[in-house]
Amino acid sequence: MESWRKVWREGFAPVLSTVGIMALRDALAVNDSRLIQGATSSPPPLMCVQDWPVEAACALGFCAWQGEGLDTVGELEEFFAQSCFDADERLGEPAACRYFLNWFDDTPRDEMRRLLLEEVSLTLSERIPVVDEAPVAKSEPAVA
Repeated sequence: MESWRKVWREGFAPVLSTVGIMALRDALAVNDSRLIQGATSSPPPLMCVQDWPVEAACALGFCAWQGEGLDTVGELEEFFAQSCFDADERLGEPAACRYFLNWFDDTPRDEMRRLLLEEVSLTLSERIPVVDEAPVAKSEPAVA
């Protein structure tokens, strides 16, 4: 398995909310311009803009912004840093998160969207049970 997939599956996905991952899925599917590569957020996480509203974010930031309601650059940056630290701990390797982050930033957008959408869909399929679409026959109450 590629390193980026391992980091997504074992490092990040377990702690991201289902709502956040669903928002990421939707953004990947429609090529949402608010999902950005090469930066954690827009505006960038600088001290002078910590209280500014987020306008766009990377995959992790997007999950927090759209799924957790973290609306400011400062909140998003704190979430991002903690998520990376926690992923490294779960994976037992310092800076293991870089395998996913570098892949996300450096992969051509169309390819990244296609491959990450597959992973996100897999994550969601493991969390959300598939409902059988077949109608369920209702039994008649027994008459005494």
